[in-house]
Amino acid sequence: MATPLSGPELAELEPLGARFYQRPTRVVASDLLGKLLLRRLPEGTVAVRSTEVEAYLGVRDPAAHTYGGRRTPRNETMWGEGGRLYVYFTYGMHFCANVVTRAAGVPEAVLLRGAVAVAGGSVIAAYRAGGLDGPAKLCQGLAIDRTLDGADLTDGGEVWLAADSFACRPAWVRRRPRVGVAYAGEASAWPLRLLIDLAAPAPVRRRAARRGGGGGAASAAR
Repeated sequence: MATPLSGPELAELEPLGARFYQRPTRVVASDLLGKLLLRRLPEGTVAVRSTEVEAYLGVRDPAAHTYGGRRTPRNETMWGEGGRLYVYFTYGMHFCANVVTRAAGVPEAVLLRGAVAVAGGSVIAAYRAGGLDGPAKLCQGLAIDRTLDGADLTDGGEVWLAADSFACRPAWVRRRPRVGVAYAGEASAWPLRLLIDLAAPAPVRRRAARRGGGGGAASAAR
């Protein structure tokens, strides 16, 4: 899960295309688990693996910034095509980053809630000492602020998402109500928070038995 990526592995990562994002938001949210979020910083390119997300379903979702068709300068990015980064400032002190989904005019998004570092950990730690287990912590560790609002995630610029050989198994995924949306009434209980259970058993890889001797088994964590 948090296995470090080498420099060559990092260099080979291509941005996910627009089609990845321009799908139903619930599907995108599920598929974002285990994906890599890369950030180009003055010190070099760093990468984290997504472990927790929340889906926000636009005009029909009382917890979404665009509920009821609300459109303001703050949430304008959500109204564009999927594949952009929507960054907002909250509580007068924190930034939160979201992946915009669907087609233009369908203002939905997925909040990036948590991740683990897989490349450039020392650089990330210089921006934020401690884990990335929260949307504000994630933004702090990757130096994401409102200047990146609207950033194109498909062009490999300052920030983008990519896939490698890691596959998030369905058995590892937990679905929970979203955090901090009690104001949304019944929608606050919708199970739109998805996270990888980091305590889930690691997959076991079997070795072939040696001739003339007993077989053995080895476990390897992703």
